[in-house]
Amino acid sequence: MAVMDEVFKALADPSRRRLLDSLNARNGQTLRELCSGLEMTRQSVSKHLAVLEEAGLVITVRRGREKLHHLNAMPINAIAERWINRYDRRRAGALADLKTALEDDHVSGSDFVYTTYIRTTPERLWQALTEPAFTERYWGVALDSAWTVGSAVTWNISGITIEDPEQVVLESDPPRRLAYTWHTFTPEFAKAMDLDPEANARWAEEPRSKVTFDIEPQGATVKLTVVHSGFEPGSEVRELIGGGWPSLLSSLKTFLETGDPLPSA
Repeated sequence: MAVMDEVFKALADPSRRRLLDSLNARNGQTLRELCSGLEMTRQSVSKHLAVLEEAGLVITVRRGREKLHHLNAMPINAIAERWINRYDRRRAGALADLKTALEDDHVSGSDFVYTTYIRTTPERLWQALTEPAFTERYWGVALDSAWTVGSAVTWNISGITIEDPEQVVLESDPPRRLAYTWHTFTPEFAKAMDLDPEANARWAEEPRSKVTFDIEPQGATVKLTVVHSGFEPGSEVRELIGGGWPSLLSSLKTFLETGDPLPSA
């Protein structure tokens, strides 16, 4: 597969691996920050970042005048998924460790950024993100909203309903961009999901975060970039979502491409 070849070529260079290590240690860095932490010229860093972006290992997000660079776990997930099921996990330990290292980017206070490519249309992807019957299939959550700016987003999960005045749509530009605030960690949610009540109470005290979906057509596929932001340093919710989004987005991709989500763990 051409995309996978690009990933291996990108990872073959030690300087590019150092850049990935730097982003793994602190995600969302500017070009200047990356240059200051490594003994490379600005031109060299720019060239290496271009190769990593082409391979999908690094994605950029504009924030005002700054361009922030983020590590993207999706290509590493694809490598692991291609071979990890064919061999015993202990014999594939090195590959699994690589996947974990690049996926485990939950630096305190940083945004979670993830890009995947799905063989679908922007309209169908929008439908999968906004229609309750679809979200329930691959997510296990029925999201109900008018999907206009300011409208409430109601979560129906495991027999409970999660509603809150601050749980709303922030941006809506179908089928290109959608953003909304994250759900409320209610006591009922903790009980239904068999969560530690004390931990759930801590999560509820954190500032409410925001998730953004950017949808871009790319020929026969659609590029989906998910940015989950608004976390304070040491955020426990950041750690939670960092482990959940990759599997959720893999399930979304599988659902749209095959008609069936990934089986539950």
